[in-house]
Amino acid sequence: MGRLMPVVMLVVGTRPEAIKMAPVAQAIQACPALSLHLCASGQHDEMLFQALSLFDLTPDSNLAVMRPAQTLNGLMQAMIQALDQDMSRVAPDLVMVHGDTATCFAASLAAFHRRVPVAHVEAGLRTGNIASPWPEEAYRSMVARIAQRHYAPTASARHNLLREQVAPDSILVTGNTVIDALAWMKSRLDHQGYRPAAPSPLAALRDDARLVLITGHRRENHGDGIRTICTAIAALAARYPDVDLVYPVHLNPAIKDVVEHALAGIPNVLLVPPQDYRDFVWLMGRACLILTDSGGIQEEAPALGVPVLVMREHTERSDALSAGTVILTGSDSDAIVAASTRLLDDEKARRRMAAIPNPYGSGNAARQIIEDLNDWLVRAVETLEAGDA
Repeated sequence: MGRLMPVVMLVVGTRPEAIKMAPVAQAIQACPALSLHLCASGQHDEMLFQALSLFDLTPDSNLAVMRPAQTLNGLMQAMIQALDQDMSRVAPDLVMVHGDTATCFAASLAAFHRRVPVAHVEAGLRTGNIASPWPEEAYRSMVARIAQRHYAPTASARHNLLREQVAPDSILVTGNTVIDALAWMKSRLDHQGYRPAAPSPLAALRDDARLVLITGHRRENHGDGIRTICTAIAALAARYPDVDLVYPVHLNPAIKDVVEHALAGIPNVLLVPPQDYRDFVWLMGRACLILTDSGGIQEEAPALGVPVLVMREHTERSDALSAGTVILTGSDSDAIVAASTRLLDDEKARRRMAAIPNPYGSGNAARQIIEDLNDWLVRAVETLEAGDA
């Protein structure tokens, strides 16, 4: 503390983090009282930089920590060491992290060891089951013990933090920053009249076909979970030849090999590489239904009026579940097919679900976060200066 312009070190490692933190990074850049240092851990590589570039952001440092066949312990060791060196060089006044990734926890711990304050965006999400999602549930719970500022997306997330004895005056309910990112990108696409064109594989989608968007990649679904999800997709494809089922397939061989073996060659199943955020927002906007095991899509899709089936046993997005914008099916193929069939066959039921208001805010989370953060940093500097007097 004590510099005229405090330095906020914003750390991202995965594509979802980059998307959700992009509006925050943009808001810091627009704030004349703060200086941004954007650090990429490299937990994701090409996908991370691709996402940041769509928001006109370039990392100030890239730690490039990933190695082939790396264990979580090996990744954590590499990240903490690299982050410690970067923090030594940058000397940030505050480290800002997001969510529940290995990058989030490593950056928080590295900052804690250097006595640098931590601000946690998307704080307070909980399933109550430390094994699901694994290891994310543990990461976000541990970050809550380290952070000084907690930006909760919903009132229930704030309540979770209060139950864990987090100080009430350190928590601010902001909505979710992904709605900021979504609104920014959707506005840009609408203005451009955007549609993917060749050589994009999405150009093959039929104009007169309904679209079901699928994502599935979480660790707890590796193996049998992905196989039963693929069984459900194949059954839906056979039942609805007039529906295009689009699956952007994660590059991890534990996912890619299973999905391609089960679904390649089915005429109305389109297996595509991971799409950049621009094309993914376009896909969500075109979809009549989304099947996913992702966390962020549970927040984004309701803002676009698209029902979501969550192919997990638990979800930390309890507000979406309570509101009715998502339905929890697990990875059981029969449950996925049954829930999908009800919404694909009953348009009134699908529209009722689509019309439920999104519980994750209206798209001004980043502005609230930076206003609060700037005020908190000013107070912290004044406290230090008073102590030195």
